[in-house]
Amino acid sequence: MARILIIDDDEIVCYGVKIILEKEGYEVMVLLNAKDVIAHVNKFKPDIILLDLYMPSIGGIEVCKMLNEDSNLKGIPIIILSALDKKPDKLKAYQQGVVEYLVKPIDREVLLAKVAKFLKYKREA
Repeated sequence: MARILIIDDDEIVCYGVKIILEKEGYEVMVLLNAKDVIAHVNKFKPDIILLDLYMPSIGGIEVCKMLNEDSNLKGIPIIILSALDKKPDKLKAYQQGVVEYLVKPIDREVLLAKVAKFLKYKREA
């Protein structure tokens, strides 16, 4: 069973996405902030991370940088979930190794297809 970590300060988004993913058989952990993200990632060992771009204190780009600096965590696919569809934000995210950038509200089928796609790539790597 694949493990998915959701990091987003919006509880409604987190738990809505969590329900969708759990119905598909995924094991899901939710973090409502990025505090101690490295410890949580090391403990939960997610196969993929769904990450909000803008959060209080630590944003998505900073989280990506922290994960990229840890050789054990560097290869985890990260999908950004953002309410903003700004080209500069997308560019920064992709420069940090993000595999996909989805704009909220996120269509259920699109979300599931992207998660399945990047989990498949990870297994094949």
